[in-house]
Amino acid sequence: MTEQDRVTVNDPRGPVNNGDGHQYVFYGAGTDWMIRKGVASLRITREDRVRLADRFAPPMGYREAADRLEKPGSVVLLGGPPGCGRRAAAIMLLHGFGEDGGTDEEGIRFEELPATGTDESPLVPGTGDRFLLDLSGIVDEEAYDHAQRRLAVRRSQVQEAGAHMVVVLPSGMEHAHPPDLDPHTVRLGRPRDVAVVTRYLRMDGMPFRPADLGSPDLQHLCDRSPMRELARLAGLVRAARDSGRFGTDFAGWLDQAMHAVTDRAGEVGRQVAAVRTAPERALLLATAMFEEAPADTVYEAWHGLMKTVRHEEEATTELARKDFGERLAGLGIERDPDGRLRFDRLAYADAVRTYFWANFPGVRDDLRDWIGRAAGLRGLTTDDRVNVVVRFGERALAVERPDHLFDLVVRWADRTTGTPCDPRAVAALELGLGHERSGGWFRKRMYECVARSGSLSDGLARVLTTACVQSLSTTHPDQAVVRLHYLAVRQGEAGREAREALLGLAGRDRRLYRLLIDRLRDRARREPREADPHLQLLTELLRNGRAPDPPPWPDLFLGWEAVFSQPPTPLWNPLVSSWLDTVADDSTQKMALDVMVGATRGRAAALHRLYAIACDWAGSTHHPSRAAVAALFWHHIDHVQYGRTERTTAGPRTTEEAR
Repeated sequence: MTEQDRVTVNDPRGPVNNGDGHQYVFYGAGTDWMIRKGVASLRITREDRVRLADRFAPPMGYREAADRLEKPGSVVLLGGPPGCGRRAAAIMLLHGFGEDGGTDEEGIRFEELPATGTDESPLVPGTGDRFLLDLSGIVDEEAYDHAQRRLAVRRSQVQEAGAHMVVVLPSGMEHAHPPDLDPHTVRLGRPRDVAVVTRYLRMDGMPFRPADLGSPDLQHLCDRSPMRELARLAGLVRAARDSGRFGTDFAGWLDQAMHAVTDRAGEVGRQVAAVRTAPERALLLATAMFEEAPADTVYEAWHGLMKTVRHEEEATTELARKDFGERLAGLGIERDPDGRLRFDRLAYADAVRTYFWANFPGVRDDLRDWIGRAAGLRGLTTDDRVNVVVRFGERALAVERPDHLFDLVVRWADRTTGTPCDPRAVAALELGLGHERSGGWFRKRMYECVARSGSLSDGLARVLTTACVQSLSTTHPDQAVVRLHYLAVRQGEAGREAREALLGLAGRDRRLYRLLIDRLRDRARREPREADPHLQLLTELLRNGRAPDPPPWPDLFLGWEAVFSQPPTPLWNPLVSSWLDTVADDSTQKMALDVMVGATRGRAAALHRLYAIACDWAGSTHHPSRAAVAALFWHHIDHVQYGRTERTTAGPRTTEEAR
C-alpha cells in the first residue's frame, strides 16, 4: 500500500495569511485541550475561512485571478514574491465559490492536494469541487519537474469535471516554469501592508486611530516583513493587551509587540552569552519551556534538566548557594501572585526556546528525553502538560526532527494503562500531523505503525485512533480510513474502539463510505485466508444504522454482493433484519429489498438464507407491516430464484424450502 497524500483542506486554526504560527486546537478523550499559537496548520474549515476572510487584505492581482477562476473547470496559478500572501489568496479565491459568501454547498469538497509524494488513490473531482495545490515549499528543479507532471494530470481532471483549482507556485523557480502554463498564471503583488495590520487589529477589537499606525518603525517593518509576520505582530499586540502587564493604552501594547518582533532574538543571545554557568542557562530554558507553571514545578524541571545533561551537583549544600528567587530575578523571571513563573518581557520565552534549539544542537536528544519525563511532573495541570508538548514540538519541527516528537508519542502512549489516551501523546501527534512541512512524515509513520500491528501497544493504537478521528479525518480523510481499517481488525478493546471510529467516520460521508466498501471488498478478495475480519467489518458497515442518509443504493449493492458471495453466516441476520426493520418503518425505503436480493446474483445458498431470515423476522412479532414487508421480500426472492411473479402476498414456503 503506498502512502496517500490527499489533504482535505478542512480545518486550520488561526489566520493563514499570518504569523510564524497559527492557533492550534487540541482534543483528547473528548476534551478541548487548548487554543494557542503554534506552527502552521493544514486545517482549513469553513469557519476558519470565514475568519480569514474578515482579516484578508487582497494582494495586487487578486481580482484578475478571481475573474479567471469563475469558469467551471478553471485552473489558476499564482506567482509572486515570498511573503505577499499567495497561500491566503488561494484559499480566499476558492472560498468565494460557496453559497452566501462562503457557506459550503452540500457535497462540495474543499481539499488541499499534496505537493509531493505518491497518491494512494486517484483524484476523482466532482462538479464545483475546489482544490488547493501549494507548491511554494518546493526548492529544487527535480521536485518541481515531478510536481509539474502531476499538475498536468490533475489539471485535466479538474477541467473535465467542472471543478476549480488554484496552484501556488514556488518562488525562484520561474526559469523552470513551463511556457504553456503562462496563460493561466497571475502574478500577485504585496497588499498595502498597513492595511493587513489594520484589519487584524480591528477584528480583535483594538481601540486605535489610524495615526497610531503611522510611525516610521512600523512602516519599515511593514515594508520588509512577510504577511505572516504582520499577522503575528497584530497577535502580539492582542497578547500584550490581554496580559494586563503592559499598560492600558494601544501605544504601549504596540511598542511591546514591535520589540518582541524585532529585538527578542538579539536580547536572548546577549543574555545567554552573559550567563556562562550551566545552572543559570538550564533555569532559563526550563522556565521558557514551563512558563506559567508553578514555581516548584519549574524548580523540579530545572533540576531534571541538569541531571539529564549530566551536570554535576555543586559540592556545597543548597543553603549555601544563591537562592532560587535570586536566580530568577537575575534572569528577568517573575513569580506572579499565584506562584507561577513568567518572563518580564512579551514573547521572551518563545525567543529563548528558539535560541537554544538553534544554537545547542548537541543537546537536542537530551532535551527530548528531559521533556519525556518532565511533561509528567505532578504539579502540572493537563493544560500545562499540553503547553509543554506544543512548545517542544514547535522547536523539534522547526529544526526538522519530527522523529523526536514521534518518539515521545510512542513513549507516552506505551506507558498508558486503561482506556483513556494520554493527552500529551495525542497533542504531540496532532501537532505533527498539522505541520505543513512535516505532516507527510507523520502520516507515513502512522501508516508504518498500523501496518505492523503486531508490535503496536494498545495505548499507541488508541492514540492513533484518536488522531485519525480528530485530526487526520479533517485533513486527509482517505488516509484516516486506511489507517483506521488496519486498527479496526485488531483484537481486543482497542480494536473495537477503532472499528466504531471507522464506521462512524464512513457513515458520515458518502465518498468515504464507498471508499471503505471498496477497500473491504478488495481486501477480502485478495486475502481469502484472512478475509473474515474484513467481511465482518463490511457486514457491520452495510447495516442500515451505519449507512449514510439517503442510502447510496449502488454502493450498498456492491457491498452486499461481496457479503452474499460468501457462505452464509449468522452475521447476515442483523444485517438483513436491520433493513427489514427500516422498510417496515418507512415504505419509501423498500428499494432495499430489491437491491439486496439482486446482490445475491441468484446464488441459491444466499437466497435460501435471506428467505429464512425473513421468516424468523416476520414470525418474531405479529404485526401487519412486518407481514407485508416479508411478503414483498419473498416475492423478490421467488422472482430471482424461480422467475415467478405471482407471490406478492403469500406467506413463506415450507420450512424445508426456506432453509
